[in-house]
Amino acid sequence: MDNRNKRGREDETVVHPFAAENGAFTSSGAGEFDLSLLEALENSNNGGVEVLDIRAMKKLVLSFERRLRDNLEGRMKYPEQPEKFADTEVELHEDIERLKILAGTPELYPELVALNTVSSIVGLLGHDNIDIAIDVVGLLMDLTDEDVLEDNDEPARILVEALIENNALELLVQNISRLSEADPDETAAIYNTLSTIENMVEVNPAVAELVCERTKLLRWLLGRIKVREFDGNKQYASEILAILLQNSTANQKRLGQMNGVDAVLQAVAMYKSRDPKSSDEEEMLENLFDCLCCLLMPVENKERFLKSEGVELMIIIMKQKKSAYSSAIRALDFAMTKYHPACERFVDVLGLKTAFAAFMGKIPLSKKNKKESYQEELEERIISLIASLFAGITRGSRRERLLSKFVENECEKIDRLMELYMRYSDRVRSETERMNKLELDDLEMDDDEIYNRKLEAGLYTLQLIAVVLGHLWSSENQQMRARIDLLLRQQKLTKHDVKAVLLEYQDNIGDVDGPEEKEREQARIQRFIAALLDQ
Repeated sequence: MDNRNKRGREDETVVHPFAAENGAFTSSGAGEFDLSLLEALENSNNGGVEVLDIRAMKKLVLSFERRLRDNLEGRMKYPEQPEKFADTEVELHEDIERLKILAGTPELYPELVALNTVSSIVGLLGHDNIDIAIDVVGLLMDLTDEDVLEDNDEPARILVEALIENNALELLVQNISRLSEADPDETAAIYNTLSTIENMVEVNPAVAELVCERTKLLRWLLGRIKVREFDGNKQYASEILAILLQNSTANQKRLGQMNGVDAVLQAVAMYKSRDPKSSDEEEMLENLFDCLCCLLMPVENKERFLKSEGVELMIIIMKQKKSAYSSAIRALDFAMTKYHPACERFVDVLGLKTAFAAFMGKIPLSKKNKKESYQEELEERIISLIASLFAGITRGSRRERLLSKFVENECEKIDRLMELYMRYSDRVRSETERMNKLELDDLEMDDDEIYNRKLEAGLYTLQLIAVVLGHLWSSENQQMRARIDLLLRQQKLTKHDVKAVLLEYQDNIGDVDGPEEKEREQARIQRFIAALLDQ
């Protein structure tokens, strides 16, 4: 281990924050931890640590606390003579490494917390020797490892709560800012720091918002994803950022206020005309689009997306037909959902041609997008995007341009729409029949479970197709109506079948956007139903 005092200044007395806060030193400067109970335990059992039970764990903790005390005393007594405390630093390093064995017995974590050892461990994140801080980061990562904490919910919760109470989040993020990626050990410590934070979020999802409230982690992550060169930590930074944004409106808004939408767009723009060079880089790009889509949930971030010319960038990515093709469609779908200005901008910058090329199946082919799952996801996204366009553009020349797409080339897009309608209708019917058979076998399912299973089978996409058909029919364009009628008859269907899909959709519209928005949407669907039955 390198015992250089990398970050400390040797011309001043160093008092460890933990020591000061916890009364580790008397006013005279003589260091004395209260270790009497652990010392008594050690005296009663002088054998080596063989089985890690409570007694053995306390023996490890006693040794660690002694090494910590000796190191702090040495640093305080000989601040200008690092050689005087170099040995204590080596010993402290060794004892931190020994503590990693605790990861094999997470059931002992409550005892570890009761001994107040977590406070001692976390305090070392601020140690002046960066190598000691790196050791502690590695220890915390091991203790919180997902595989270690699996099936140990209560010990995991107790440990994570103790880490939070002892300011581990703040100290981890402060520590990451002093690590240099020019040093391999420090680069690994950055990864381990992010891993520890991810593990803590897994145990307690509230950590995702806590770490963003209390630290500058979001700003650090933004800076990291903007770096042009790709490496493992840039990939991991993108993944952590996506995790922090995933289920937190507060974090989405917070990052938006930090110019986060523009920053993520800049990171994505690096791939507008080129593909990632490896599977890891490809995963990072998907993470960045996950971040972008999460950011586009709050309406104020949709506005920021528009101002940063996000719509134009996504269209460029689609036109370039690189690997981010489907991700760009997904981002546009999020941007235009219930946000009229984005829909209008999309039409104004000639996005319809690009979108309908995807709708007609004219997409770039590669090993990735030849997969059936990719094709289905792309279909569902583009259908959702077109439904959003119809909802967002209700009148004027833009509406006419959108509707005209469905009559050009002898209504080929209506043919495609009905082809998709039949495919998703068949899938939903098959799933309904399968569930009916299950119910005959005495496996009862409530209405919500039945509906959710149908949604998974493609019902939501079928409903969106029916909504688009409702828009087309309500336009009163006789050419479109005649084509829809013809295609329904060819499939031995009627407008009543479309009506049934729309009714089920209307009955299940939620009020996540408030009761008034729910009523408006239900009224819109009712107008489609009335128009279908008018003739």
